Amino acid sequence: MGCFHSKRVRRTPQYEDHTILAAETPFTVSEVDALHVLFKKLSCSIIDDGLIHREELLLALFRNSKERNLFADRIFDLFDVKRNGVIGFEEFVRSLGVFHPNASVEEKISFLFRLYDLRHTGFIEQEELKEMVLALLHESNLVLSEDVIEMIVNKTFSDTDSKGDGKIDLEEWKEFVLKHPSLIKNMTLPYLKDITLAFPSFVVSSEVEDSEM
Repeated sequence: MGCFHSKRVRRTPQYEDHTILAAETPFTVSEVDALHVLFKKLSCSIIDDGLIHREELLLALFRNSKERNLFADRIFDLFDVKRNGVIGFEEFVRSLGVFHPNASVEEKISFLFRLYDLRHTGFIEQEELKEMVLALLHESNLVLSEDVIEMIVNKTFSDTDSKGDGKIDLEEWKEFVLKHPSLIKNMTLPYLKDITLAFPSFVVSSEVEDSEM
C-alpha cells in the first residue's frame, strides 16, 4: 500500500534504538523490527510524516478515517502518551506491548481500566461504564433493549463497586476482572509474537457475555 502524500509533510522523526525498545518491552528485537515496518506503513497512509494521526488509526482499525469511534478514540488517547495529538514509534511499541502474550495480567487490567476511565478521573463511574457497554454492543452489531442494557450496567457496576461509594477504583476493577477473566481475553494477541503487516483489530472483536461487559 503506497502513501498518500499530504501538504502537511514534516521532517521524519528519529526513532529510538530497537535494542532499547526490546529491552523495555515484551518484544524481541526482530519483533520490534517488524513493528517498525508496520508503523511506517500506517504512519504514511494519510499524512506522510512518520507519525500516526487519529485518522490513520481509524483507517487501520475500521477502514474509515472519518467515522468517529469511541474505541478508536480511547485507544489513540492511551497510545498518545506524550499527549501531542500523534503517536510516535516508541509510543506505538510500548503501548502495543500490553497486548503481547508475555505482558503481565496486571498490565492488561490497568490498560483496560484506563480505557474505561473516559473522564481521566482515576475511577470508572456508572455513566462511563454504560458508554463503553453501548460502544461494545455497537461494534459487535448487537441490539438490546434499553431495559436489558440498564440491567447489564447496573449489575456489573454493583458487582464491581465492592466499596459501595458509587465509583470503581483500580483495586475493585482488578478484583472483578480476576473473577471474570474473559474481560481481558482480547488483551492478548498471540500473533504479536510473530507480527505481520496486518494491524491487530483488538477492539472490534469484543463481546458482551451474559451480564458481563
